Amino acid sequence: MDFYIINSGAFLIAITILTLTPGLDTALVIRNTSRSGSVDGCVTSLGICCGLFVHATLSAIGISAILLQSAELFHAMKLVGAAYLVYLGVTSLIAIWKGQGQLDVTSGTVGKPLSAKRSFREGLLSNVLNPKTAVFYLAFLPQFINPEHSALLQSLFMASIHFVIAMVWQCGIATMVHSAKNWVQNSSAMKWMEGITGAVLITLGLKLALDND
Repeated sequence: MDFYIINSGAFLIAITILTLTPGLDTALVIRNTSRSGSVDGCVTSLGICCGLFVHATLSAIGISAILLQSAELFHAMKLVGAAYLVYLGVTSLIAIWKGQGQLDVTSGTVGKPLSAKRSFREGLLSNVLNPKTAVFYLAFLPQFINPEHSALLQSLFMASIHFVIAMVWQCGIATMVHSAKNWVQNSSAMKWMEGITGAVLITLGLKLALDND
């Protein structure tokens, strides 16, 4: 029980930091807010966050299939997932060292009328069709799954937590898009955020790998 309480705390910390870090989702919300206002940005965020449940469901199906095979395979999957988190952290730090990873939020036509259907669709497809999100969920969620209970219910519950955190953050960005846009485009701010995220991912990956018994 203590292990899962600790891991729940690790999940909240990791998913919050990852949500706050500027990325493709942030860029899309900022771009669409610039296009036709904060409502556009919030509807885009809703589409993005609904996509999380698709990834959580697909991840749970894969986890359940592996659990049916053997506990050893599930353990191996968790180790691979922990290694992937370390890999993501290392690549973030390498991107900083090479001066890469800047966020482009300037594309898109400003002044287009609001279309909630268009904004939701753009957010949903951006998230669902992003292979990095799919791989991340498949690698990340098993670290916090209790094999004794439903993988699907646990995955959807964690996706719900991610949904709330991401919606609050992205809608907050949408209400102050001008200042947020300048901050996100600031190279120093991006380097700090990338560096912090990279360090957290490496630390979390190593911790989870060592915690796997």
